[in-house]
Amino acid sequence: MEPNVLLSLSHISKRFKTELALKDINMTLHQGEILGFLGPSGAGKTTTIKIITGQLRQTSGEARLLSTDSTNIDASIYEKIGVVSDNSGIYEKMTVWQNLSIFAKIWKVPKERVEQVIAQVGLTEHAKKPAGKLSKGQTQRLVLARAVLHKPRVLFLDEPTSGLDPATAVEIHQMLLDLKAEGMAIFLTTHNMEEATKLCDKVALLHEGEIVEFGSPQEICLKYNRDKKYQVLLNSNTELVLEQNPENIQKIATWMGHDEIACIHSCEPTLETVFLEVTGNVLNV
Repeated sequence: MEPNVLLSLSHISKRFKTELALKDINMTLHQGEILGFLGPSGAGKTTTIKIITGQLRQTSGEARLLSTDSTNIDASIYEKIGVVSDNSGIYEKMTVWQNLSIFAKIWKVPKERVEQVIAQVGLTEHAKKPAGKLSKGQTQRLVLARAVLHKPRVLFLDEPTSGLDPATAVEIHQMLLDLKAEGMAIFLTTHNMEEATKLCDKVALLHEGEIVEFGSPQEICLKYNRDKKYQVLLNSNTELVLEQNPENIQKIATWMGHDEIACIHSCEPTLETVFLEVTGNVLNV
């Protein structure tokens, strides 16, 4: 593996009895990068994380995490990764501080790191509160704090903002971008295409266990922007959607020349629109 490639999947497939859950999955994750693995529930996202982290053995192909074959992962690898999933349990009768202190001892992390992470996730005011009395958003922050306590090189997030209110989701998004800026590699599974567009450097669209598109969100959306259109709002409050052709280009140029345009937007498809087009399915969660 290249020095900055922390995760590599090559021709991964997984069969459960007669069901082929994953089909020829190929991708890489680099240091300081967020990779989105996108698709509806049941598409194979969680199965992929379990294969990468050695919890499940693939039927064929090779998965390498931090240069180690996923079928031969030992405890030393778990000291270098963090995992946040919907079943990341916490000790409800213990306080936020006590929950993190336990794992700090396991990872041999200094106590000052506990304080740092509690502040980073915005739980300083709740440090002495029993975890069982936290809101759902606060609980998710605690789970994330535990996952990054030991400064992992790779962070796996399985639907990290599912069910959270928009304000809390935005705060967690900013935390993830901060972690990325520090050099952490993040493998994010989600069915939220808008979230992926905001956060991810690269995305893989997963449909029935198969990657149907891979690239940056912008690259994928522009690839499917076949009928170029522009939404124009004039100062007169007239709103128009114009196809790209010589006549409309001249109209826009004239309006701009007379300062008559309040705003103008291109109308390329969203990731969700692209997913619907390439799969023919509505993105049910």
